[in-house]
Amino acid sequence: MAQHQARKRFGQHFLCDESVVDDIVRAIDPQRDDVMIEIGPGLSALTAPLLDRLDRLTAVELDRDLARRLRASYGDDRLRVVEADALTVDFASLVPGGADRGPAASDDVAVSGAAAQAAPRLRIVGNLPYNISSPLLFHLMRWADQVRDQHFMLQREVIDRMVAHPGDSQYGRLSVMLQARYRMVRLFDVPPEAFDPPPRVMSAIVRMRPLPAERVRHPLNPALFDQLVARVFEHRRKMIRGSLGGWTAQLDFDALGIAPTARPQELSGAQLMDLADALSRAGVTVPTRA
Repeated sequence: MAQHQARKRFGQHFLCDESVVDDIVRAIDPQRDDVMIEIGPGLSALTAPLLDRLDRLTAVELDRDLARRLRASYGDDRLRVVEADALTVDFASLVPGGADRGPAASDDVAVSGAAAQAAPRLRIVGNLPYNISSPLLFHLMRWADQVRDQHFMLQREVIDRMVAHPGDSQYGRLSVMLQARYRMVRLFDVPPEAFDPPPRVMSAIVRMRPLPAERVRHPLNPALFDQLVARVFEHRRKMIRGSLGGWTAQLDFDALGIAPTARPQELSGAQLMDLADALSRAGVTVPTRA
């Protein structure tokens, strides 16, 4: 699997340190009959040891040259290669009993928009390209109720934001939105020299486990909650009453137990959802994103 030139447009940095690979596989602890999907297998640093412990693996790879190499190296009896942009894939369609993929059912075609149906408990792993990490994490939230866990290698700065708490300097939109759905733990760091070519930043491994249904609180209007969180953290140095703009007049801060002079990074996800739900009850609506 050597002799492949890393492509900058795909954000490719190939893991090459076997000790790091061993640590990641040990953290994932794959079991023979797990339903596992690997995003961005690249030169198969993780793919090979995962296949040693799994009956079957599905890999999502955008680079057509790498996808062809993977098929040639492993065949399709145990490794299914889906040549697609992970940002467009319907992950429920990639497992037995998943959504009907319809006319676009080829493994080489990304599937989007299919309704999620009952599916096995997915385990998702990958060395995610830094340039799409946040959009991909949000995309994957659509299948959180079908996922057992996710293990990703990401830029350490991104993981710091994912696991940050109110009051932390890194606390922001990513923290609030992901923590509403997952329990996340940063496992360990991965230095630049573990990759070829080495990135200019430190990487880390994160474990994401969806919260149990009884601990998940759903906003009255998810699109409004998303927009409110994005708006307040866009102006994170402003007091809440300023960053909310015209919505402020429709909120009873005393009833909500929230100081209008608070900064966004001081508010918990639950408090931000309280604000969004109060606006929803007051009749505020926003367009639902496609």
